[in-house]
Amino acid sequence: MKKILITGIAGFIGSNLADRLVAAGYEVIGIDNLAYGLREQVPQAVQFHQIDIRSKEIYPLFEGVDAVFHLAAKNSLPDCQRDPVETLDINATGTANVFEAARRAGVKKVMYAQSSAVEEGDERLKGFYAISKVADQMIDEGYKAAFGLTTIALRYFNVYGPRQDYRRNPPPIMTKFALQLLKGERPRLFEDDDRNARDFIFVDDLNDFHLQCLQDDRVDNRMFRLGSGKSTSVKEVFACLKKVSGSPLEPIIERRPDNSDFQKAVTLADISAAQALGWSPKTNLEDGLRKLVDYLRNEKEKGNIV
Repeated sequence: MKKILITGIAGFIGSNLADRLVAAGYEVIGIDNLAYGLREQVPQAVQFHQIDIRSKEIYPLFEGVDAVFHLAAKNSLPDCQRDPVETLDINATGTANVFEAARRAGVKKVMYAQSSAVEEGDERLKGFYAISKVADQMIDEGYKAAFGLTTIALRYFNVYGPRQDYRRNPPPIMTKFALQLLKGERPRLFEDDDRNARDFIFVDDLNDFHLQCLQDDRVDNRMFRLGSGKSTSVKEVFACLKKVSGSPLEPIIERRPDNSDFQKAVTLADISAAQALGWSPKTNLEDGLRKLVDYLRNEKEKGNIV
């Protein structure tokens, strides 16, 4: 496979994946409406199109494409709750439109992003982000059954690393803490954050599996959970960030509010299916967080973070 199309290419995962694909010699086409992504994150070698995944104008861009990575989505949980209609429009209608474009163009396989939010309990499943991701799964099954479209469902757990969107409100937890420490601010932790844990995976490890998907037909029409296979508490994340950033600051400890935006959970990815194909995460938490902090520190020095 030589020609690859990425939706959401200007975002965190998409831009990192584009770098890897270009370095590996692939021809890359990128789609992004730049609502969340940044044009400067897209490699110069990419054929970039500023266009919305919900538009039928994307269809010609899929002609001659061998494989698609569909990563574009509205994914800030508070934003998704505030605007359910837009969330479903982008995440469900947008996914159907991407699948339709791939079907019409005869694309050999479509890799698309699922989310661990669908595994975080009944309360999380009532949220509109999770609802939209469940809809994606049903759209996937429909396109496989009706048209024989080859898909690979990639259920991401908590991905982190350079280019994770620090402009988002609120930013993802690792980026939020790192930014506060770099600015000399004390992050706020909750009393039970030693029991509030997630499976965090570094973006490079995720992209290792993405590249494997292009060459390994054993992945076709399957779902893979992608995480580190370890659950790390928010308290442990803060301690590690404090170490790699060299900050002397201690957190402010508060009681957790009765608010679904701050729901406590424990996630742990069963990565055995991907491991059975020879993949395994290689980046430990300290090394990954050091790369994240170095990226954010560099952004701060450039004046992008104030």
